[in-house]
Amino acid sequence: MEQQYGVDLITFYHPAFWGLQNREELLAFAAADPEALWLRIMAGCRDAGISVVEMTFAPADRLSALAAFGSPEAFAAALAEHGLTLKSGFFVDPVRMPDASAAELADSAAVDSDFIRRAGGDTLVVAPPMRRSTNAVPPLFVGLETMNAFADSLHAIGDASLRQGVKTAVHTEAHSLVCTTRDLDLLMALTDPSYVGLCPDTGHLVLSGSEPSFAVSRHRERVILSHWKDAIGEMPETTVDEGIHLAHREYFRRVGAGTVDWTAWAALSETTRVGPLILLELDAVPNPVEEMAAARAHLDASLA
Repeated sequence: MEQQYGVDLITFYHPAFWGLQNREELLAFAAADPEALWLRIMAGCRDAGISVVEMTFAPADRLSALAAFGSPEAFAAALAEHGLTLKSGFFVDPVRMPDASAAELADSAAVDSDFIRRAGGDTLVVAPPMRRSTNAVPPLFVGLETMNAFADSLHAIGDASLRQGVKTAVHTEAHSLVCTTRDLDLLMALTDPSYVGLCPDTGHLVLSGSEPSFAVSRHRERVILSHWKDAIGEMPETTVDEGIHLAHREYFRRVGAGTVDWTAWAALSETTRVGPLILLELDAVPNPVEEMAAARAHLDASLA
């Protein structure tokens, strides 16, 4: 099969790319003119040689796509005009609503999954809840009880998404319940593979002190999508609060500019269920088109 390149749209979220000062200004711009937001993102993907996209949280989310184009089908048509297709959507409700019940998360996942399917996609990528700092009071121990509760939520989400024709894959996220080799082993043992797949993120695994290929190799049959992102190494222990995702960005790099062994990762990927798609990601960079093009060039040269 011919190689495809995709991107998670958080890559376009740096305010400087839009000539703005901060995220609040970007959200305001998206609310005022969602079509302009989407058309620039689509043009950027096309210019970088990207053909597949993953939606994520605001501003480039389901709600802004509906505001811009009116329906999932019209959104898919707009993507097609730029040579793009939708693959997946990033589901953040387990982080945004950490106290939500499994049933509440399933209801929300069903809405997102319906949009994804109607817009041409087939995968719901689930963000896991975050850990707490090790000095938090009370502490959060990520043992069998905690992971069982998350597994129950994933089963409910997976059931809801499948009923809409969309598969569920849990994401590996630094400082979350699913960030280390041990976390993956535990969660994969507790979840039914018929309902819960895996979307490993190489950059987040590196930040957590894991070697991506080693961490994922035992679960390759569960991998239905993956995020290709580099990082400079393990992140020192830090406070886990509302700023943790911004703190991660200091350590992330585009593919080829960090420590990930991409030859090993590519070889492992060929044994998974992902197929020919390489889904690139960087967390909000000022020059996303150039960074994606550089990542593609690195992979084209090194994996040829």
